[in-house]
Amino acid sequence: MASRICSVPLIYDAHEISTSREGYQSFRKVVGWIEKKIMPKAAGTITTTNMRAKFFARAYGIERPIVLQNRPLLPPINDSKAPSNRLRKELCLENDDWPIIVYQGGLQQGRGLAKLIRSALLVKGAYFVFIGSGRQEIELMLLTKQLELTKRVHFIPTVALSELPEYTTSADIGVQPIENTCLNHFSTDSNKLFEYVLAGIAVVATDFPEIRRVIKQYEVGEVIVANDIDALVMTLNNLVNRPELLNKYKENAIRSAPNLCWEEQEHKLVELYQQMFYS
Repeated sequence: MASRICSVPLIYDAHEISTSREGYQSFRKVVGWIEKKIMPKAAGTITTTNMRAKFFARAYGIERPIVLQNRPLLPPINDSKAPSNRLRKELCLENDDWPIIVYQGGLQQGRGLAKLIRSALLVKGAYFVFIGSGRQEIELMLLTKQLELTKRVHFIPTVALSELPEYTTSADIGVQPIENTCLNHFSTDSNKLFEYVLAGIAVVATDFPEIRRVIKQYEVGEVIVANDIDALVMTLNNLVNRPELLNKYKENAIRSAPNLCWEEQEHKLVELYQQMFYS
């Protein structure tokens, strides 16, 4: 409506496949109807992964949208060269030699978070930290207490985006155990994957095509079978008990950051608008 009233071009930016998205069952038909009306008429379309671009092109008979991944800005250079110690200080973690395994993002169903907590029973000598909030938050905290893991599994409420990198860089392993509950999950790479890499920590994530492409190309971590707690435990133990492998992935993440940041792809967005206004 705004586009028509103001007689200006419309850009449709679809960060999710909301017609196949966890928790969106009641909205799917409405979203599908709106997208079918809007996307073919838009002056430009954007989405976040190649799989999603293919989906939108086939679903609505449009040209494949421009892919702009959910990458953060490249963090400023730390002149002190000293890594952040935010998590250890804030949580008063006693064992300085234990690696910190972090999950950051929404605490919601379909993200494998209960399995991640249960894996802590079998991954000794490591701390688990969840940063964020959501509908599953209370359930996960209760599970932690039931399993008597409160000394090794910790929760931090959602923090300001500007402060998040300081938390992430103070961890050692970033986990994304997302489950294959919908096409939106299967086609994701997600912002946390890139946040982990830009923070210079190793990644352990579900073996979905878009996630696998990043992790394998840049050798920044390991992929695991979806919904498989045994694979999760084995992979985390392998990194916890092999510091040389963990350090290798962390070093690769630091080297890969300039290739996986927002600045590396922002020209695509600029070119889209230049083409629209000057063609």
